Amino acid sequence: MSTPKVFLLPDLGEGLTEAELVSWHVAVGDTIAVDQPIAEVETAKSTVEVPSPYAGVVAELHGQPGETIDVGRPLISVVEPVETPEPAEPETKPAETELGDPVVEPVETKPVETKETEVAQSYREEEKAGSGNVLIGYGTPGGHGTARRTRARRSSTALVEPVETKEDDLSLLRTRVPGKLGAVISPLVRRMAKEHGVDLGELHGSGDSGLIMRRDVEKAIHAPAVEPVETKPEVSTSSTNAPVVEPVETKPRPVVEPVETQGRDARTGLPVSSRTPVRGVRKAVAANMARSRSEIPEATVWVDVDATALLELREGMKAGGSDVPGLLAFIARFVTAGLKKYPELNTRIETAEDGSQEIVAFNGINLGIAAQTDRGLVVPSVRGAEKLSARELDAEIRRLTDVARQGKATPTELGSGTFTLNNYGVFGVDGSAAIINHPEVGILGVGRIIDKPWVVNGELAVRKVTELTLTFDHRVCDGGTAAGFLRFVADAMENPTSLLADL
Repeated sequence: MSTPKVFLLPDLGEGLTEAELVSWHVAVGDTIAVDQPIAEVETAKSTVEVPSPYAGVVAELHGQPGETIDVGRPLISVVEPVETPEPAEPETKPAETELGDPVVEPVETKPVETKETEVAQSYREEEKAGSGNVLIGYGTPGGHGTARRTRARRSSTALVEPVETKEDDLSLLRTRVPGKLGAVISPLVRRMAKEHGVDLGELHGSGDSGLIMRRDVEKAIHAPAVEPVETKPEVSTSSTNAPVVEPVETKPRPVVEPVETQGRDARTGLPVSSRTPVRGVRKAVAANMARSRSEIPEATVWVDVDATALLELREGMKAGGSDVPGLLAFIARFVTAGLKKYPELNTRIETAEDGSQEIVAFNGINLGIAAQTDRGLVVPSVRGAEKLSARELDAEIRRLTDVARQGKATPTELGSGTFTLNNYGVFGVDGSAAIINHPEVGILGVGRIIDKPWVVNGELAVRKVTELTLTFDHRVCDGGTAAGFLRFVADAMENPTSLLADL
């Protein structure tokens, strides 16, 4: 039997040290090929499928769905498939009897040891002798598989007795007997069925040629139990042979009290309805937010903005029949222009081992776009955003938010931002004191756009108004710089035509 090849969970990029196993795409006993996806895992960055570097038969799966596996720990074990040679014809040698007739005795044959024969022998030893039960390919132990040497009676006819070999086990192992048990190759599947009381004879295998796989047994284990319905015997008829129907006696259903499966909270005295492990993206977000609050001395400034002119600009572009970027793409264009004018907000603070700190500036802008997904809040970034037009920004923002919500964004896309833009107005709120996406030093939030009374040229009018909120790291700049940047973006939204002409 070949030595299993153990595939360790690889480094999935960006120095990630662990991943949560979401699901297996294979089961023990399956034959897999090189680069075949074997599992789906979720990291702090995204959900990815892991391909196998080996081809062969799955021997062991190291982990259950929902379990967190460290990088470098075993993920799957694979063995090379073993081809069982055809059983050799038994050699016969005539023997002289007293009457001179040849008698052919069977010769004990020793099949080539394979993985399957070793597993079969091991399983029979665990079953112990004398069970009397028969499972496909495995009868009651005791003398089975041993050739018997028997001399024929004196006769003028040569007699040959069949030789029982371990190859017989393998042929039975691969055969589906009509109306009997399905073929079961994996001893682990047979063991699982026995431990859970699953009758293999009632299963229809989903594998090739009716092969019963591990998933078939698991399905049977988790299938809801069907209790037999208790029936009352028919009532005897009267002398007139007319059927007499007695009322069925019914019992009221017992009242089922809710079960406190999670116990009771000691502080509040209330039952605990659920416990959800903090892992995956949620774990990464929690750690990043906690670090941001503990390390960054943040401050917040905000301003109301009349966005009427920006909305009118988009309406005019729509009337012209051209593709019109979304409002967020226009605001992103104004943000990149503002960061060029106020580069202090496009930096990062690094702390050396001796405690000294440096402000690291960048020749370029990777604009992060906060996106709410089913897996939590993620921030994919538009790389080189300062080089893109509003239309190009719109296309890239749509692409990134789509892959992020599918869990397919790469670690590079999710971890390379230098400043974040957050549109929380889609949730119907006006403002928020956002938490900076560590290790960045600033985040700009945009609230909903609604009709509000506004003074225009000394007269009261109804305008489209939104609120911009800037949270910044006070270590890299003071309030004057933050206010200057915020005012620049606000002025661009209120007078988009003049600013876009200069961009």
